[in-house]
Amino acid sequence: MKLPRSIAGWTIAVFGVLALVMGTVGLLWPEAQLRMLGFEVPETRAVGDHTGTFLLASSMAAFNMGVYYLLATVTEWRAFYRFTVVFRLVTFTVFTIAVLADIAPDRFFGVAAWEGLGAVATAVGLRLDARRGAPAGGIDASEGAAATADAEEGTGPAGAAPADAVR
Repeated sequence: MKLPRSIAGWTIAVFGVLALVMGTVGLLWPEAQLRMLGFEVPETRAVGDHTGTFLLASSMAAFNMGVYYLLATVTEWRAFYRFTVVFRLVTFTVFTIAVLADIAPDRFFGVAAWEGLGAVATAVGLRLDARRGAPAGGIDASEGAAATADAEEGTGPAGAAPADAVR
Protein backbone atom coordinates (compact mmCIF):
# COMPACT_ATOMS: atom_id res chain seq x y z
CA MET A 1 0.00 0.00 0.00
CA LYS A 2 1.22 3.48 -0.82
CA LEU A 3 1.73 5.95 2.01
CA PRO A 4 -0.40 9.10 2.03
CA ARG A 5 1.01 12.01 0.02
CA SER A 6 -0.65 14.81 1.97
CA ILE A 7 -1.42 15.93 5.51
CA ALA A 8 -5.14 15.41 4.95
CA GLY A 9 -4.35 11.98 3.51
CA TRP A 10 -2.60 11.02 6.74
CA THR A 11 -5.64 12.04 8.80
CA ILE A 12 -7.87 9.91 6.60
CA ALA A 13 -5.43 6.99 6.75
CA VAL A 14 -5.27 7.07 10.55
CA PHE A 15 -9.06 7.08 10.79
CA GLY A 16 -9.26 4.29 8.21
CA VAL A 17 -6.83 2.05 10.08
CA LEU A 18 -8.61 2.64 13.39
CA ALA A 19 -12.04 2.01 11.86
CA LEU A 20 -10.71 -1.21 10.35
CA VAL A 21 -9.20 -2.31 13.67
CA MET A 22 -12.25 -1.39 15.74
CA GLY A 23 -14.53 -3.10 13.25
CA THR A 24 -12.39 -6.22 13.49
CA VAL A 25 -12.47 -6.10 17.31
CA GLY A 26 -16.25 -5.79 17.25
CA LEU A 27 -16.55 -8.76 14.90
CA LEU A 28 -14.12 -11.00 16.77
CA TRP A 29 -14.55 -9.87 20.40
CA PRO A 30 -17.83 -7.95 20.74
CA GLU A 31 -17.74 -7.92 24.55
CA ALA A 32 -14.46 -5.98 24.51
CA GLN A 33 -15.96 -3.48 22.11
CA LEU A 34 -18.98 -2.94 24.35
CA ARG A 35 -16.79 -2.49 27.44
CA MET A 36 -14.57 0.05 25.63
CA LEU A 37 -17.66 2.08 24.81
CA GLY A 38 -18.93 1.96 28.40
CA PHE A 39 -21.81 -0.44 27.87
CA GLU A 40 -22.69 -3.26 30.25
CA VAL A 41 -22.01 -6.82 29.21
CA PRO A 42 -24.49 -9.06 31.05
CA GLU A 43 -23.86 -12.78 31.49
CA THR A 44 -26.95 -13.57 29.42
CA ARG A 45 -29.15 -11.52 27.14
CA ALA A 46 -32.91 -11.34 27.44
CA VAL A 47 -35.09 -12.77 24.71
CA GLY A 48 -35.51 -10.08 22.08
CA ASP A 49 -32.23 -8.32 22.99
CA HIS A 50 -30.54 -7.78 19.66
CA THR A 51 -27.42 -6.06 20.97
CA GLY A 52 -25.21 -8.71 19.36
CA THR A 53 -26.91 -8.33 16.01
CA PHE A 54 -26.61 -4.55 16.14
CA LEU A 55 -22.94 -4.77 17.16
CA LEU A 56 -22.27 -7.20 14.30
CA ALA A 57 -23.83 -4.78 11.80
CA SER A 58 -22.03 -1.75 13.28
CA SER A 59 -18.69 -3.57 13.36
CA MET A 60 -19.05 -4.70 9.76
CA ALA A 61 -19.90 -1.12 8.77
CA ALA A 62 -16.82 0.17 10.63
CA PHE A 63 -14.64 -2.46 8.95
CA ASN A 64 -15.98 -1.49 5.51
CA MET A 65 -15.61 2.20 6.29
CA GLY A 66 -11.97 1.59 7.19
CA VAL A 67 -11.44 0.01 3.79
CA TYR A 68 -13.16 2.96 2.07
CA TYR A 69 -11.01 5.48 3.92
CA LEU A 70 -7.83 3.60 3.07
CA LEU A 71 -8.86 3.40 -0.59
CA ALA A 72 -9.47 7.16 -0.55
CA THR A 73 -6.00 7.62 0.94
CA VAL A 74 -4.29 5.52 -1.72
CA THR A 75 -6.02 7.44 -4.50
CA GLU A 76 -5.68 10.83 -2.70
CA TRP A 77 -9.40 11.40 -3.31
CA ARG A 78 -9.69 14.92 -1.89
CA ALA A 79 -13.41 15.29 -2.63
CA PHE A 80 -13.94 12.36 -0.26
CA TYR A 81 -11.74 14.06 2.35
CA ARG A 82 -13.91 17.19 2.21
CA PHE A 83 -17.07 15.09 2.40
CA THR A 84 -15.81 13.36 5.56
CA VAL A 85 -15.20 16.67 7.32
CA VAL A 86 -18.88 17.61 7.07
CA PHE A 87 -20.27 14.22 8.02
CA ARG A 88 -17.83 13.60 10.85
CA LEU A 89 -18.98 16.93 12.34
CA VAL A 90 -22.58 15.71 11.99
CA THR A 91 -21.57 12.47 13.73
CA PHE A 92 -19.87 14.46 16.51
CA THR A 93 -23.09 16.44 17.02
CA VAL A 94 -25.39 13.41 17.07
CA PHE A 95 -23.14 11.41 19.43
CA THR A 96 -22.70 14.39 21.77
CA ILE A 97 -26.46 14.87 21.93
CA ALA A 98 -26.87 11.15 22.66
CA VAL A 99 -24.56 11.46 25.68
CA LEU A 100 -26.14 14.70 26.93
CA ALA A 101 -29.64 13.21 26.57
CA ASP A 102 -28.57 10.10 28.55
CA ILE A 103 -29.17 7.88 25.54
CA ALA A 104 -25.52 6.76 25.59
CA PRO A 105 -23.07 6.41 28.51
CA ASP A 106 -20.64 9.25 29.25
CA ARG A 107 -17.69 7.23 27.91
CA PHE A 108 -19.37 7.34 24.50
CA PHE A 109 -18.44 11.02 24.35
CA GLY A 110 -14.94 9.78 23.51
CA VAL A 111 -16.34 8.53 20.20
CA ALA A 112 -17.94 11.94 19.60
CA ALA A 113 -14.68 13.72 20.43
CA TRP A 114 -12.74 11.41 18.11
CA GLU A 115 -15.11 12.25 15.26
CA GLY A 116 -14.98 15.99 15.94
CA LEU A 117 -11.20 16.13 16.32
CA GLY A 118 -10.77 13.97 13.23
CA ALA A 119 -12.97 16.32 11.20
CA VAL A 120 -11.01 19.34 12.39
CA ALA A 121 -7.66 17.62 11.72
CA THR A 122 -8.72 16.73 8.17
CA ALA A 123 -10.04 20.26 7.56
CA VAL A 124 -6.76 21.76 8.79
CA GLY A 125 -4.82 19.25 6.69
CA LEU A 126 -6.82 20.18 3.59
CA ARG A 127 -6.11 23.87 4.22
CA LEU A 128 -2.38 23.29 4.75
CA ASP A 129 -2.18 21.01 1.72
CA ALA A 130 -3.85 23.67 -0.43
CA ARG A 131 -1.25 26.20 0.69
CA ARG A 132 1.68 23.95 -0.13
CA GLY A 133 0.26 22.55 -3.36
CA ALA A 134 -0.28 18.91 -2.31
CA PRO A 135 -1.39 16.31 -4.88
CA ALA A 136 -5.05 16.59 -5.76
CA GLY A 137 -7.68 14.17 -6.93
CA GLY A 138 -5.37 11.17 -7.17
CA ILE A 139 -3.13 12.87 -9.76
CA ASP A 140 0.64 12.82 -9.36
CA ALA A 141 2.54 15.93 -10.42
CA SER A 142 4.02 13.89 -13.29
CA GLU A 143 0.50 13.39 -14.61
CA GLY A 144 -0.36 17.11 -14.56
CA ALA A 145 -0.28 17.62 -18.33
CA ALA A 146 -2.44 14.58 -18.94
CA ALA A 147 -4.89 15.77 -16.27
CA THR A 148 -5.14 19.18 -17.90
CA ALA A 149 -5.83 17.60 -21.29
CA ASP A 150 -8.40 15.26 -19.75
CA ALA A 151 -10.09 18.17 -17.99
CA GLU A 152 -10.35 20.10 -21.25
CA GLU A 153 -11.97 17.07 -22.86
CA GLY A 154 -14.29 16.54 -19.86
CA THR A 155 -12.71 13.24 -18.89
CA GLY A 156 -10.47 12.30 -16.02
CA PRO A 157 -8.53 9.39 -14.59
CA ALA A 158 -10.49 6.20 -14.12
CA GLY A 159 -13.06 6.69 -11.41
CA ALA A 160 -12.46 10.44 -10.99
CA ALA A 161 -14.91 13.16 -11.81
CA PRO A 162 -13.59 15.77 -14.27
CA ALA A 163 -13.59 18.40 -11.52
CA ASP A 164 -11.32 16.18 -9.41
CA ALA A 165 -8.85 15.90 -12.27
CA VAL A 166 -7.97 19.58 -12.15
CA ARG A 167 -8.15 20.36 -8.43
